[in-house]
Amino acid sequence: MHAFDVLAVPVRRRILELLADGERSAGEVSALVREEFEISQPGVSQHLKVLRDHGFASVRAAGTRRLYAVDPSPLRELDEWLERYRRFWTPRLDALEIELARGKRQRAGRGAKAGRAGKENKDKEAP
Repeated sequence: MHAFDVLAVPVRRRILELLADGERSAGEVSALVREEFEISQPGVSQHLKVLRDHGFASVRAAGTRRLYAVDPSPLRELDEWLERYRRFWTPRLDALEIELARGKRQRAGRGAKAGRAGKENKDKEAP
């Protein structure tokens, strides 16, 4: 199974999101995912197994608990593969950032003008 096939399933992506925040027990992951996706515990276990078998997650025993964590190796490989395509979206995101900053400055300028105008009107009204 290719890395994109592994990540194509929303349940698996959610599990990785949970694990990205730190190591979690299988029971904790199962409870959160079961509630969000309304799937069975064996279903969650199967998704954890797929992530583990394809290198996206590691597991260790801690007493009777199984603790899962993200293994970043396949994510790094995906990031490296995507590198050649970044040129398609990076300039657009840079342009968006510039436009957002420009809009923020314009709104701040209008707010400052409105504040000064309100103060001037109050000054005129004062005896």
